[in-house]
Amino acid sequence: GDFSGQLLAYLSLGPIFIIVGFVTLIIFKRELHTISFLGGLACNEGVNWLIKHVIREPRPCEEAHSAVTTKYGMPSSHSQFMWFFSVYSFLFLYLRMHQTNNARFLDLLWRHVLSICLVTVALLVSYSRVYLLYHTWSQVLYGGVAGSIMAIAWFAFTQEILTPLFPRIAAW
Repeated sequence: GDFSGQLLAYLSLGPIFIIVGFVTLIIFKRELHTISFLGGLACNEGVNWLIKHVIREPRPCEEAHSAVTTKYGMPSSHSQFMWFFSVYSFLFLYLRMHQTNNARFLDLLWRHVLSICLVTVALLVSYSRVYLLYHTWSQVLYGGVAGSIMAIAWFAFTQEILTPLFPRIAAW
């Protein structure tokens, strides 16, 4: 009921806004890397579901959140999603986007500011899950670690395996 809780509740809707943004981009741009990024997010969610059902650690204050569809809290799917999104975006910004030795100051500043914003939002969404009593700190921490590992693995898979295939796929 407090202002902080309301703000954090809106922030925890971040994954939904991101998915809507991806679907919109894919419908209008049909860019293969964007499709792969969304596929990675979906795979990340699948891994989260699998881990939750193997570990089966309950959420804190289960009775306070009876409307939540999953009763397991380890790892936090919001945290895992946001850290996947942030780490993958960070890798894309710094490794995938072509850089030149004479990169302009504004281009570098934009990348750094965007990276700081990505990490800040991931931290805030993760914090919101603890503040709103949906998760414990360990559930949020492990979600962040799992999302980061998945992002690095998916980025490597996309760069090394999928990207060389993109020209052939685009020719279909």
